[in-house]
Amino acid sequence: MNDNLRDALDELYDARVPNFWKKISWGSATIGFWFSELLDRNTQFHTWCFQGRPNCFWLTGFFNPQGFLTAMRQEITRAHKGWALDSVVLSNDMTKMMREDVTAGPSEGVYIYGLYLDGAGWDRRNMKLTEAQAKVLYTSLPIAHLTAVNTTAVKDTKLYACPVYKKPNRTDLNFIFQLNLKTAQPPDHWILRGVALLCDIK
Repeated sequence: MNDNLRDALDELYDARVPNFWKKISWGSATIGFWFSELLDRNTQFHTWCFQGRPNCFWLTGFFNPQGFLTAMRQEITRAHKGWALDSVVLSNDMTKMMREDVTAGPSEGVYIYGLYLDGAGWDRRNMKLTEAQAKVLYTSLPIAHLTAVNTTAVKDTKLYACPVYKKPNRTDLNFIFQLNLKTAQPPDHWILRGVALLCDIK
């Protein structure tokens, strides 16, 4: 028996993820949530390895989602002659589809799912931000189409650059990227409300 085993037994008894595991794994509220995420992650990677590229990716299932997005940018850069990776930036479009509606992947880029809006609601018909409904903490976002474009143009000021975080704890370590969302109000309206997208709400 050593300190790591003693700590692991104590944490498992209290239904928490052992501290030693967190050094080489991901954080989770309870060991039950951690194990269910493990099964979901395994399913995504097993499908990808043995059945081909998924039509839609669960962003939460990546230990390093930034690396996945960089690889997607590189793939698109190589597909276009004359493009340089330094000038290629992420771009996105929101769709009306949910995960079960996706039957094929996009011609370029990737579909992602599993994001939740914190601090706002989502108008699926008009595909834009709206005020959150009473007593609704998180709103599930439909499928987002992520791609990359070769541009140095100024960002559209009518879009809200919504930060995406791995966990509800909003720190630099949990920040992934920004997703541009349509809004009828000025972006400052949502900035003051602290609107963000979360991959995990547990």
